[in-house]
Amino acid sequence: MNQILVNQKVYVTPKLTRKKKFYKIQFVLSILVVLILISYYAYSEYDKRKNAAIGDDLMDDFANIDPTTADEEILVVALNDKAETTQVEQPAPQILEQFNTVYRTANGTPYMVDSILNIPTLDIKYTVLSDSNNELLKISLNKFWGGEPNAVGNYCIVGHNYDGKDIFFGKLHKLNNGDVVELQDKTGKILKYEVYKKYIVQPDDVACTSQLTNGRREMTLITCADGGKTRLIVKCTALE
Repeated sequence: MNQILVNQKVYVTPKLTRKKKFYKIQFVLSILVVLILISYYAYSEYDKRKNAAIGDDLMDDFANIDPTTADEEILVVALNDKAETTQVEQPAPQILEQFNTVYRTANGTPYMVDSILNIPTLDIKYTVLSDSNNELLKISLNKFWGGEPNAVGNYCIVGHNYDGKDIFFGKLHKLNNGDVVELQDKTGKILKYEVYKKYIVQPDDVACTSQLTNGRREMTLITCADGGKTRLIVKCTALE
Protein backbone atom coordinates (compact mmCIF):
# COMPACT_ATOMS: atom_id res chain seq x y z
CA MET A 1 0.00 0.00 0.00
CA ASN A 2 1.47 3.28 -1.06
CA GLN A 3 1.62 6.03 1.47
CA ILE A 4 1.70 9.60 0.32
CA LEU A 5 3.66 11.87 2.63
CA VAL A 6 2.44 15.41 2.31
CA ASN A 7 4.34 18.29 3.90
CA GLN A 8 2.23 20.35 6.30
CA LYS A 9 3.33 23.56 4.55
CA VAL A 10 1.18 22.60 1.59
CA TYR A 11 -1.91 23.42 3.65
CA VAL A 12 -0.72 26.80 4.95
CA THR A 13 -2.57 29.23 2.76
CA PRO A 14 -2.41 33.06 2.92
CA LYS A 15 -5.94 33.10 4.30
CA LEU A 16 -4.99 30.74 7.12
CA THR A 17 -1.92 32.84 7.88
CA ARG A 18 -4.06 35.96 8.22
CA LYS A 19 -6.42 34.14 10.57
CA LYS A 20 -3.54 33.02 12.76
CA LYS A 21 -2.24 36.60 12.98
CA PHE A 22 -5.73 37.87 13.81
CA TYR A 23 -6.13 35.32 16.59
CA LYS A 24 -2.72 36.23 18.02
CA ILE A 25 -3.57 39.92 17.99
CA GLN A 26 -6.95 39.18 19.58
CA PHE A 27 -5.27 37.12 22.31
CA VAL A 28 -2.72 39.86 23.06
CA LEU A 29 -5.47 42.51 23.19
CA SER A 30 -7.51 40.32 25.54
CA ILE A 31 -4.53 40.01 27.87
CA LEU A 32 -4.02 43.79 27.78
CA VAL A 33 -7.69 44.44 28.56
CA VAL A 34 -7.54 42.05 31.53
CA LEU A 35 -4.37 43.73 32.82
CA ILE A 36 -5.94 47.17 32.44
CA LEU A 37 -9.06 46.07 34.34
CA ILE A 38 -6.95 44.52 37.11
CA SER A 39 -4.84 47.70 37.33
CA TYR A 40 -7.96 49.89 37.44
CA TYR A 41 -9.49 47.76 40.19
CA ALA A 42 -6.27 47.79 42.20
CA TYR A 43 -5.92 51.57 41.88
CA SER A 44 -9.58 52.06 42.76
CA GLU A 45 -9.15 50.00 45.92
CA TYR A 46 -5.97 51.88 46.79
CA ASP A 47 -7.70 55.24 46.26
CA LYS A 48 -10.66 54.21 48.44
CA ARG A 49 -8.40 53.08 51.27
CA LYS A 50 -6.18 56.16 50.97
CA ASN A 51 -9.14 58.52 51.25
CA ALA A 52 -10.69 56.46 54.06
CA ALA A 53 -7.38 56.81 55.93
CA ILE A 54 -8.00 60.57 56.03
CA GLY A 55 -11.21 59.82 57.91
CA ASP A 56 -9.24 57.63 60.31
CA ASP A 57 -6.85 60.53 60.92
CA LEU A 58 -9.83 62.76 61.67
CA MET A 59 -11.00 60.27 64.30
CA ASP A 60 -7.58 60.50 65.94
CA ASP A 61 -8.17 64.25 66.43
CA PHE A 62 -11.36 63.44 68.36
CA ALA A 63 -10.02 60.47 70.34
CA ASN A 64 -9.43 62.48 73.51
CA ILE A 65 -12.95 63.87 73.86
CA ASP A 66 -14.38 63.09 77.29
CA PRO A 67 -17.82 61.69 76.42
CA THR A 68 -20.89 62.00 78.57
CA THR A 69 -24.27 60.38 78.26
CA ALA A 70 -25.86 62.37 81.11
CA ASP A 71 -28.46 65.05 80.54
CA GLU A 72 -27.46 68.65 81.11
CA GLU A 73 -26.99 69.29 84.80
CA ILE A 74 -29.36 71.55 86.74
CA LEU A 75 -27.93 74.26 88.96
CA VAL A 76 -29.75 74.47 92.31
CA VAL A 77 -29.72 77.93 93.91
CA ALA A 78 -30.92 78.86 97.44
CA LEU A 79 -32.30 82.42 97.44
CA ASN A 80 -31.84 82.72 101.25
CA ASP A 81 -31.80 80.56 104.37
CA LYS A 82 -35.59 80.39 104.68
CA ALA A 83 -36.52 80.40 101.02
CA GLU A 84 -37.26 77.29 99.03
CA THR A 85 -34.62 76.24 96.58
CA THR A 86 -35.10 77.20 92.97
CA GLN A 87 -33.88 75.21 89.98
CA VAL A 88 -32.05 77.19 87.31
CA GLU A 89 -30.80 75.60 84.14
CA GLN A 90 -27.14 75.99 83.42
CA PRO A 91 -26.08 77.80 80.24
CA ALA A 92 -25.95 75.65 77.11
CA PRO A 93 -22.80 73.50 76.96
CA GLN A 94 -19.97 74.92 74.92
CA ILE A 95 -18.96 73.49 71.56
CA LEU A 96 -15.70 71.56 71.89
CA GLU A 97 -12.64 73.02 70.20
CA GLN A 98 -12.24 70.07 67.83
CA PHE A 99 -15.61 70.80 66.24
CA ASN A 100 -14.55 74.38 65.49
CA THR A 101 -11.53 73.25 63.49
CA VAL A 102 -11.63 73.90 59.74
CA TYR A 103 -10.04 71.16 57.61
CA ARG A 104 -9.31 71.19 53.88
CA THR A 105 -9.41 68.51 51.21
CA ALA A 106 -6.53 67.92 48.79
CA ASN A 107 -8.27 70.35 46.42
CA GLY A 108 -8.54 73.02 49.09
CA THR A 109 -12.25 72.61 49.85
CA PRO A 110 -12.91 73.58 53.50
CA TYR A 111 -15.01 71.37 55.77
CA MET A 112 -15.70 70.75 59.45
CA VAL A 113 -16.75 67.81 61.61
CA ASP A 114 -20.39 67.95 62.71
CA SER A 115 -20.67 64.82 64.89
CA ILE A 116 -19.32 61.33 65.49
CA LEU A 117 -21.33 58.21 64.62
CA ASN A 118 -20.67 54.94 66.42
CA ILE A 119 -22.37 51.61 65.58
CA PRO A 120 -20.91 49.14 68.13
CA THR A 121 -22.55 46.02 66.66
CA LEU A 122 -20.86 46.64 63.28
CA ASP A 123 -17.60 48.09 64.62
CA ILE A 124 -18.27 51.30 62.69
CA LYS A 125 -17.08 54.63 64.09
CA TYR A 126 -16.56 57.69 61.89
CA THR A 127 -16.71 61.44 61.96
CA VAL A 128 -19.71 62.98 60.19
CA LEU A 129 -18.61 65.92 58.07
CA SER A 130 -20.77 69.05 58.14
CA ASP A 131 -21.36 69.14 54.38
CA SER A 132 -21.89 66.57 51.62
CA ASN A 133 -20.36 66.29 48.14
CA ASN A 134 -18.50 63.69 46.08
CA GLU A 135 -15.11 64.78 47.41
CA LEU A 136 -16.13 64.65 51.08
CA LEU A 137 -17.92 61.30 50.67
CA LYS A 138 -14.54 59.77 49.82
CA ILE A 139 -13.15 60.91 53.18
CA SER A 140 -15.84 60.07 55.72
CA LEU A 141 -19.56 60.04 56.42
CA ASN A 142 -21.43 63.23 55.52
CA LYS A 143 -24.36 65.13 57.02
CA PHE A 144 -27.01 65.02 54.29
CA TRP A 145 -29.88 66.95 55.88
CA GLY A 146 -31.29 68.13 59.19
CA GLY A 147 -30.48 70.41 62.08
CA GLU A 148 -27.92 70.03 64.83
CA PRO A 149 -26.89 66.53 65.96
CA ASN A 150 -29.03 65.17 68.82
CA ALA A 151 -31.53 68.01 68.41
CA VAL A 152 -35.25 67.50 67.88
CA GLY A 153 -35.76 66.62 64.24
CA ASN A 154 -34.29 64.16 61.74
CA TYR A 155 -30.49 64.11 61.50
CA CYS A 156 -29.62 62.45 58.16
CA ILE A 157 -26.23 60.86 57.48
CA VAL A 158 -25.06 59.54 54.10
CA GLY A 159 -22.05 57.35 53.31
CA HIS A 160 -20.62 55.09 50.62
CA ASN A 161 -21.03 51.34 51.00
CA TYR A 162 -18.32 50.29 48.49
CA ASP A 163 -20.06 46.99 47.71
CA GLY A 164 -20.03 45.63 51.23
CA LYS A 165 -16.43 46.44 52.16
CA ASP A 166 -15.47 47.21 55.76
CA ILE A 167 -15.25 50.99 55.34
CA PHE A 168 -17.94 53.65 55.81
CA PHE A 169 -21.42 52.12 55.40
CA GLY A 170 -20.28 48.89 53.77
CA LYS A 171 -21.89 46.82 56.54
CA LEU A 172 -24.94 48.99 57.15
CA HIS A 173 -27.25 46.35 55.67
CA LYS A 174 -26.41 44.11 58.64
CA LEU A 175 -28.19 46.42 61.09
CA ASN A 176 -31.43 45.04 62.49
CA ASN A 177 -34.40 46.53 64.31
CA GLY A 178 -33.50 46.96 67.96
CA ASP A 179 -29.78 47.57 67.35
CA VAL A 180 -28.32 50.62 69.09
CA VAL A 181 -26.51 53.45 67.32
CA GLU A 182 -24.68 56.26 69.14
CA LEU A 183 -24.26 59.88 68.06
CA GLN A 184 -21.82 62.25 69.75
CA ASP A 185 -22.60 65.93 69.24
CA LYS A 186 -20.43 69.05 69.31
CA THR A 187 -20.63 69.35 73.10
CA GLY A 188 -19.29 65.83 73.58
CA LYS A 189 -22.65 64.42 74.66
CA ILE A 190 -23.53 60.94 73.40
CA LEU A 191 -27.13 60.02 72.69
CA LYS A 192 -28.24 56.46 71.98
CA TYR A 193 -30.67 55.68 69.14
CA GLU A 194 -32.53 52.47 68.40
CA VAL A 195 -33.06 51.13 64.86
CA TYR A 196 -36.80 50.74 64.19
CA LYS A 197 -37.05 50.46 60.41
CA LYS A 198 -34.94 49.44 57.41
CA TYR A 199 -36.06 49.64 53.79
CA ILE A 200 -35.09 50.31 50.15
CA VAL A 201 -36.10 53.35 48.07
CA GLN A 202 -35.37 54.76 44.63
CA PRO A 203 -32.54 57.35 44.38
CA ASP A 204 -34.95 60.25 43.87
CA ASP A 205 -37.10 59.36 46.90
CA VAL A 206 -36.10 61.74 49.70
CA ALA A 207 -39.14 61.27 51.95
CA CYS A 208 -36.82 59.73 54.56
CA THR A 209 -35.28 63.18 55.18
CA SER A 210 -38.55 64.72 56.42
CA GLN A 211 -38.17 66.79 59.59
CA LEU A 212 -41.71 66.05 60.78
CA THR A 213 -40.89 63.86 63.79
CA ASN A 214 -43.62 64.90 66.26
CA GLY A 215 -41.05 66.40 68.61
CA ARG A 216 -38.80 63.34 68.63
CA ARG A 217 -35.07 63.10 68.05
CA GLU A 218 -34.50 60.84 65.06
CA MET A 219 -31.59 59.82 62.86
CA THR A 220 -31.60 58.46 59.31
CA LEU A 221 -28.67 56.53 57.80
CA ILE A 222 -28.47 56.41 54.00
CA THR A 223 -26.27 54.45 51.60
CA CYS A 224 -26.36 52.94 48.10
CA ALA A 225 -27.74 49.46 47.42
CA ASP A 226 -28.05 47.16 44.42
CA GLY A 227 -24.92 48.54 42.76
CA GLY A 228 -26.10 52.12 43.14
CA LYS A 229 -29.53 51.53 41.59
CA THR A 230 -31.38 51.99 44.89
CA ARG A 231 -30.84 53.41 48.38
CA LEU A 232 -30.82 51.62 51.74
CA ILE A 233 -32.53 53.62 54.49
CA VAL A 234 -32.09 52.87 58.20
CA LYS A 235 -34.35 54.83 60.56
CA CYS A 236 -33.45 55.31 64.22
CA THR A 237 -35.15 57.00 67.17
CA ALA A 238 -33.53 58.39 70.31
CA LEU A 239 -33.68 56.39 73.53
CA GLU A 240 -34.70 59.02 76.09
